[in-house]
Amino acid sequence: MAGLRERKKEQTRCRIEQVAMRLFAERGFDDVTVNEIAEAAEVAKVTLFKYFPSKESLVLDGVKEDFAEIVAARQDGRSVVDAVRDHCALMVRADAPEVATLVRIISGSPALLVGLQAVQAGQRAELAAVLAAERDEITARLMAAQLMSTVTALQELFFEGRLTDDAVKLAFDLLENGMRGH
Repeated sequence: MAGLRERKKEQTRCRIEQVAMRLFAERGFDDVTVNEIAEAAEVAKVTLFKYFPSKESLVLDGVKEDFAEIVAARQDGRSVVDAVRDHCALMVRADAPEVATLVRIISGSPALLVGLQAVQAGQRAELAAVLAAERDEITARLMAAQLMSTVTALQELFFEGRLTDDAVKLAFDLLENGMRGH
């Protein structure tokens, strides 16, 4: 069980993030300053930066998914594709009304779009490193690229409200079996 100090830190972090997202949703990411966020969250600017190293991290920390950990933690005998497929299948059932707001905030800011690409590149590199422990580096990098491209396409369908179980199945069937029959 977390101690009082850890709970207070988590509450502060959540408050800062919630205030920032509310302000970004109301006025757009580029039109909100770090000072305004800190003031509205009732923390010092230095405190805000202890929790979030940059203004962009207030948004982009919430979109990171640890695919390297998902693959590394899979059960013995379970394939890499199956582990990622199972995770993506959860998106179909996700009911996250804040996702539409998040997508609007990110798509409305060139800085966040660039930051999102950096997040995705980092996820791909981390996944490749985990895969390289089981196979050669080139195979690992190519597998990570293909997996992350599939994930990105499924996330886009999710953001559009068009992700279905059939789409997840098709995406991973194409990944496993190629496009020869399609």
